[in-house]
Amino acid sequence: MTPSVGSFRHVLAIETSCDDTSVAIVRNDGFVCDQKSATKDMDHAPFGGIVPEIASRNHSLFLLSLVDQLMKNSQIVIDGVAVTNRPGLVGSLIVGLMVAKTFAFSKNLPFVGVNHLEGHLFAADLFDSQMSEEEAQLQRSQLRFPILALAVSGGHSIIYEISKHGRYRVVGQTVDDAAGEAFDKFGKMMGFGFPGGVRVDRASLGGDKNKFYFPRGLINEDTCNLSFSGLKSAADRLLSTFKPEEILLNEKDLCASFQWAIVEVLLSKVKMGISKVGAKSLLVTGGVSANSLLRRTFLDWAKANGFEIKFPPLRYCTDNAAMIGLAGISKLNQGFQDRFDLPCSPNSYQEDFGLFNEFK
Repeated sequence: MTPSVGSFRHVLAIETSCDDTSVAIVRNDGFVCDQKSATKDMDHAPFGGIVPEIASRNHSLFLLSLVDQLMKNSQIVIDGVAVTNRPGLVGSLIVGLMVAKTFAFSKNLPFVGVNHLEGHLFAADLFDSQMSEEEAQLQRSQLRFPILALAVSGGHSIIYEISKHGRYRVVGQTVDDAAGEAFDKFGKMMGFGFPGGVRVDRASLGGDKNKFYFPRGLINEDTCNLSFSGLKSAADRLLSTFKPEEILLNEKDLCASFQWAIVEVLLSKVKMGISKVGAKSLLVTGGVSANSLLRRTFLDWAKANGFEIKFPPLRYCTDNAAMIGLAGISKLNQGFQDRFDLPCSPNSYQEDFGLFNEFK
C-alpha cells in the first residue's frame, strides 16, 4: 500500500465499529501523531462475547472525552475527519459517525467515511515515535503490486487481491465463522473467559502442536474460501471427553494443536491465492495477525521462499483509529469526500470490494 500525498496532511480519525473506542491524529505518510483508546472487555466477559447495547453505551461514555484528551494539547492543524461508517455494529457506528460529523461541521472541515476492513489493509503502513528508526523504516517500506492480503480478525477472515492502490477484490473468505471467533470460542471452552484468543496463544507456548488432531476445513478444496465452524465443533466434542483435570494437564498441547489447525489452513489458502493472482508480495493484517504462531509460520515461509511480507505493528493489529485515519486521508487526497447525511451500515457497500466469479 502507498501512503497518500496531497493537500490533506493531518486528519482526526474515529473508530467505533465494535467495542473498542479509538481516536487518533494521523499524518499522510502513516505517522501516528497520537492515539487514545478505551475498551472494557470486563463488561462483555460475563456474556461470553460482545453485547451490542453495552458496546454502544460505552462509546457514548468514552468518545467525547477521548477526543478532548487528543485535541487538548495538540498544536497540529487538522485538515479533515475520517470515521468508520461500515461494516460493524450499527449502534456503535452511529456514535462515532455523529461525533465525527459534529466535529467536521463545527470546524468547517471535509470528512469521509471509511470501510473498517479497508482500514486494516492500511494498518501495516503505520509507524510512530515509539519505534526505532529501523522499525519505522521497515513499516514505511512498500510492498510490490499485485499484493495478496489476508485480513483475519474476530469478525472477518478474508483474502484480497490488491492490484493497485485502492483497488481490491475478494479472492476468498470464510463461509461460516471467522478465525478470531474460533479462537475466542475455543478459549471459552478451555475456561479462559472472553476474549480468549490471546490466552490461547499464551497457553500454547511450549505445547506440542501435533499432539491432538483438529480438522482443517476446505484445506483440500480448490478454493481460497475458509471454514472454521467444523473446527469449533470438533474441539467441543474432543473436550467433552476430557475431565477438567485432564484439560488442565493437556492445556498447552490442546491450545498448540488448535492454533496450528487454524494457522495451517490460513497458510495453505494464502499460498493458493498467491498462485491464482500471481501476487508479488503478501500483507497479513487484523487482530489474529498478532498471533505468535501465525507470525512465526508466515515469516518462516516467506523467508524460505524469498517472498516479501508485511505485518502491522502489534499495537495496530486490533481495531484502532490510526488505520482509519490513514485510509481516510488517502481517500481525501484522491478527491473523495462525503456529505453530512452519510449513513452507517452493518455491511460493506457492494462497490467496496469486487469478487472473483469463483467466489460464492
